[in-house]
Amino acid sequence: MKKFFAMLLALAMVLSLAACGGSGGSSDGSGSSQPSGGGSSGGDKVVRIGVFEPATGDSGAGGKQEMLGMQYGNKETPTVEIGGETYTVELVYADNASDASKAPTAASQLVSQDVSLVLGTYGSSSAIAGGPIFGEAGLAAIGVTCTNPGVTAGNDYYFRICFLDPFQGTVLANFAQEKFSAKKAYLLGELGNDYDQGLLNYFEQAFDGTCVKDSFPTNTSDFSTYLNKAVAEGADVIFCPVSIAYSTQIVKLAASMNLEIPILGSDTLDSNMVLEAAKGSNVQIYVSTFYQEGGAPDFDNGIKAWLAEDSTAMTNNGGNDTIAAVTAMGYDAYYVALEALKAAGSTDKGAVKAALPSLTYTGVSGDIAFDEVGDAIRDTAYIKTADNAAGAWTLETVQTAK
Repeated sequence: MKKFFAMLLALAMVLSLAACGGSGGSSDGSGSSQPSGGGSSGGDKVVRIGVFEPATGDSGAGGKQEMLGMQYGNKETPTVEIGGETYTVELVYADNASDASKAPTAASQLVSQDVSLVLGTYGSSSAIAGGPIFGEAGLAAIGVTCTNPGVTAGNDYYFRICFLDPFQGTVLANFAQEKFSAKKAYLLGELGNDYDQGLLNYFEQAFDGTCVKDSFPTNTSDFSTYLNKAVAEGADVIFCPVSIAYSTQIVKLAASMNLEIPILGSDTLDSNMVLEAAKGSNVQIYVSTFYQEGGAPDFDNGIKAWLAEDSTAMTNNGGNDTIAAVTAMGYDAYYVALEALKAAGSTDKGAVKAALPSLTYTGVSGDIAFDEVGDAIRDTAYIKTADNAAGAWTLETVQTAK
């Protein structure tokens, strides 16, 4: 009888361990989960790519759109040849919550999950905060649309495929003067936000005129004081390189005020949610960005078809199939990651990092290569304007910095 009970106890322990050994996962912010450990899936060789993006917080909407590009790329090309063998590619997600104070924890989560490299993030503040964690772990990260120079400064492990804010701020200052003959600009950004404040400074340095600059506290919900000040100051343009959450509020208020001053925005305003906020109004909106729909028809058609068949993806895109530039950039970043893995011939994070500096790739957003700092070699920005009747972006001009 004792032997019988001992056998039952051993069987129960085996079943318990089997239950605990099921696959773990981390949310991608869209309701799905992905395996999050080392090893293989169903006996196949697996390589894991970390996704360091906000699924929540002020930049959650932009983060989800950036992830859509990666997810579509992964659906389109789910395997990669590494060292003569076929690996299944798994995306492992960590939500940095659009918060610099939470970004290191999300970065540490990816470090612990046996990823070969990391993609992201949308939002320079979170990239700057999480970057040292990747550097200490010897894990390369490829920034997608984090444009502040501080992302790669002093960090040999952070690369990026987007243009930088000194370039973007200069392009927009040039555009304000060329398009509107602007002599006075009202600048508005979030207090303490590295991305916002950096762009305000670069615009001010390049603008040949007078700048009136304000910063609003985090969680501000009423921007009437700021927009009324822009009117009272006689501003020719308003430059507000803020998050989607804030920009939609500003645009809606501008519409209700019948504001006649053109609003200039950075890549964060290139969102169908901003279009929705402006729809049917007379608000003039111009944004600098990385991609214009129509630039790569095969990509455009493919991702639109995917959005149409995947309701969760459509929701994460804001409810329609307008292609955000950050989605195109997320797609390109995914393929740059695959090229890095192929060039390394290994899933080892050190080998992948060593392969990145000399990598070149032609994506839907253009040619991608890295300089000695790890920044993208880019010299062109798309300036788009909102067609408020159609609820769509139209290309205004393609501009380089003087």
